[in-house]
Amino acid sequence: MNVPFRMQTVVAALGLAGAALFSTAHAQIKIALVIPTTGALTQYGDMVKEGATTAVEMANAAGGIGGKKIELVPVDDACEPKQGPVAANRVVNSKIGYVVGPVCSGASIAAAPIYNNEGVVVVTPSATSPALTDGKNYHFIFRTIGRDDQQGPAAAKFIVSNIKPKKVAVLHDKQSYGQGIASSVRADLQKANVPVALFEGINAGDSDYSAIITKLKSAGVDFVYYGGYHPEMGLLLRQAAEQGLKVKMMGPEGVGNPEVNAIAGPAVEGMLVTLPADFAANPKNAAVVKAFADKKRNASGAFQLTSFAATQSLLAAIKGAGDNPAKVADWLHKSTVETVLGPVSWNKQGDLNSFDFQVFQWHKDGSKTIAK
Repeated sequence: MNVPFRMQTVVAALGLAGAALFSTAHAQIKIALVIPTTGALTQYGDMVKEGATTAVEMANAAGGIGGKKIELVPVDDACEPKQGPVAANRVVNSKIGYVVGPVCSGASIAAAPIYNNEGVVVVTPSATSPALTDGKNYHFIFRTIGRDDQQGPAAAKFIVSNIKPKKVAVLHDKQSYGQGIASSVRADLQKANVPVALFEGINAGDSDYSAIITKLKSAGVDFVYYGGYHPEMGLLLRQAAEQGLKVKMMGPEGVGNPEVNAIAGPAVEGMLVTLPADFAANPKNAAVVKAFADKKRNASGAFQLTSFAATQSLLAAIKGAGDNPAKVADWLHKSTVETVLGPVSWNKQGDLNSFDFQVFQWHKDGSKTIAK
């Protein structure tokens, strides 16, 4: 019987000396951490790094796997589709068999064929686009987060039941992740007979969205859903307030970043966002949350604990199947792993069998509360 990675044992051993994370001389199992360390979305990379680093530190403090230490090897893909394959080839050429990441859907989709063809086991804690796995027949690609076609319905259900808008605008950033989640939300709103007056893309990276805000005002919308990331959401919120457009706005987990406060200012108050459930609030995870806090890390961000769970899953599989990527992939497909998210298991295409997205209200002090 395969024994899952036990947090209690790991925590008890946290105080052991000499458990250095990046001790190359003693590291015998390498995991690539494919994240954006450059570009506009580095904050998401930081979230994933915090989660994976904490999990590896705890595992190494408990003796590693069969006495072997684990080493994280950061690889930058800038969250850009063009850089995804470049990062994947770096991992392959370095003969690393396991990846936590990539972080963004576009980069993940672009890199996945390389990882799968080369037999590298990938567990992404944050790429939510269904296009990553649908119809691909990948054996080596997994997630520890739900898909946009799970997140979209959660958002739409809240909009229909709690907001009850008369006329909605759905915007997106024209990218795999943003347009995919926006399309999912629009489809569910239309099924519920909620009028979608505007479905339109904006250019990520622009600094002036006054034209689209004028369109929103002209269309008479009373609610805006935006599919994309926090830099654009922050500007939409701020510029809408400056132009007197008083509507509630909502976005997916990609807008749930403290940096949105710096961009939007006071206009961020009340922003709605779908996020993974607050696993940090689960009493069962108290010791893990403390391990984060001891290193001045935040366990309650969007991707810290999904990243911790991705790392847990890989470590449990290596422990159960041996340090062999093909056997690790086989093990994950047929196993249930006890993680900070609870027990997780995967379907044939590497998606979680279930995942809990919840709706939160964002506040101008950077905190969030369950939306009602």
